[in-house]
Amino acid sequence: MTIRTHTCGALRKSDSGKTVVLQGWVARARDLGGLVFIDLRDRYGKTQVVVEPEQAAVIQIAHDLKSEWVIEVTGVVRARPDGMINADLPTGEVELVATGIEVLNRCPELPFQIESQDKASDELRLKYRYLDLRRTELQEVLILRHKVANIARNHFTEQGFIEVETPCLVKSTPEGARDYLVPSRVFPHQFYALPQSPQIYKQILMVAGFDKYFQICKCFRDEDLRSDRQPEFTQIDVEMSFATRDGVFAVVEELWVKILRDVWGVELPMPLKRLTYNECIEHYGSDKPDLRYDLRFENVTSHVQDTEFRVIRGALDDGGVVIGLRVPGQAELSRKQFGEVEELAKAAGLGGILPIKITAEGFSGVMSGKVDDAALAKIVQQLKGEVGDLLLLAVGKKSKVLKSLGVLRIKLAEHFKLFDPADHRKVSMFWVVDFPLFEKDEETGEVFPAHHPFTGFNPEDADRLDTEPWNVRSTSYDLVMNGNELLSGSIRIHDPILQAKIFKLLGISDEEAKLRFGFLVDALKFGAPPMGGFALGFDRMIMVLTNRPIRDVIAFPKTTLAQSLMDGSPSPVDLKLLSDLQIALAPASPQKG
Repeated sequence: MTIRTHTCGALRKSDSGKTVVLQGWVARARDLGGLVFIDLRDRYGKTQVVVEPEQAAVIQIAHDLKSEWVIEVTGVVRARPDGMINADLPTGEVELVATGIEVLNRCPELPFQIESQDKASDELRLKYRYLDLRRTELQEVLILRHKVANIARNHFTEQGFIEVETPCLVKSTPEGARDYLVPSRVFPHQFYALPQSPQIYKQILMVAGFDKYFQICKCFRDEDLRSDRQPEFTQIDVEMSFATRDGVFAVVEELWVKILRDVWGVELPMPLKRLTYNECIEHYGSDKPDLRYDLRFENVTSHVQDTEFRVIRGALDDGGVVIGLRVPGQAELSRKQFGEVEELAKAAGLGGILPIKITAEGFSGVMSGKVDDAALAKIVQQLKGEVGDLLLLAVGKKSKVLKSLGVLRIKLAEHFKLFDPADHRKVSMFWVVDFPLFEKDEETGEVFPAHHPFTGFNPEDADRLDTEPWNVRSTSYDLVMNGNELLSGSIRIHDPILQAKIFKLLGISDEEAKLRFGFLVDALKFGAPPMGGFALGFDRMIMVLTNRPIRDVIAFPKTTLAQSLMDGSPSPVDLKLLSDLQIALAPASPQKG
């Protein structure tokens, strides 16, 4: 083997006549009898290699080549004739005329075809992840991931932040999800936990005077997986001393301007819009709505208070509401097409949906003639309906209707193709603020925390803490992009007395607080500055930027059962290791799935 002179994506017409050495994988070999054409690939690109019959020793080797063999090619760069240029490749103006080929390694028959659009199952792709990662599109995603990480590192460094690594073996302080536990050999029957986040450590760094901290770190949660969640994940973690919400937002917004400019060539208008949590729930049924399309809904109950239309009357008498949304330009739906909309509504959790079609002649639909035209006109006005629009009304208990309409608006946007998910020029990005500090169960009246216990609250709501804590606004904030929560953060509690009060409101006794969070509570007593920060989900961010599933943006992802099919983990361990840890195994429970 000799030293390669160029990568497979480097050669251009200006290199014509040069003798070069390429090394890479055989993407495809075409044996045309007298000639052999080889597409040679590495992560930098692809070059066409030509083996001519005059090279007897070389042609013999070329005849035997198979896909994914690793070879070295020595040859002379030659410009392709005008009619043979491949405009789809950066190297498409040249070819390499081989004068020597050395086989560096062979490859058996593949479990799936790498170069084709072969529909291999997800399980097969994950089992042979090293083959799947040879796909150009997946390599491009991981290269993008590297690029975005560098943008973030440079941005925070330029802003005066210090990157500090926090521990991966920490005290178990469960905050909602289950911890992954690590047994200690030195201290039998005691355990470390893998961090769900560096939250406590980054606050302690503020007490230590570091002022501005960031870290691109691994976090772990032992919880049931979803399509956008993995048991181990990466986040960009940030904390600032003497922080205000506006100061945090400015740092984040400047970062996203740089990312979208470099990745998509999109200029993000600043500052970003801010919506309150209540606005999001009341008008979109979600705290992370996708605003690339409108489909905003409105509570129109006041316009139908006097109606005798049975469907609405029954819901109102039962304490329900009427909420509507406007679907632009869909008044001409056929009965069959509207049936499809009704099925979407049922799939979203609604018992049914009431249509109002706005035509040049007036209103039509099931409510026409049953609800006074003046009331219908007020509904149309509130929903900003126009001739040709379809209005959809849902009735029932407010919380259920809002939640179901939130699901329905997504289904409608997809059904009517109201946005192009691949169009990077239309970005929906905004802040959600004024989340409640506590939530109240409508059925039981139980009050429970909406965030981690270090989240601050709006001083204007301090007098409500003891009487109606569910109406206290937190200092928490989220960044939402294209219907995905990418970032969550808050201005923290830095006063130990106030922190103790919040623990008490959460039902955490002094003893439990000392046991779980004692080292942070102690640190807050020693001159803790006001502080705030956030965690930006890095995997999810790349998922949204590339419009790909989360398994495609992580080099070695797990399945939805948290298994790694490639290396076979989790797996049994040597019983001697368990003996050293003084751990005995209980009988196995039935496996999931």
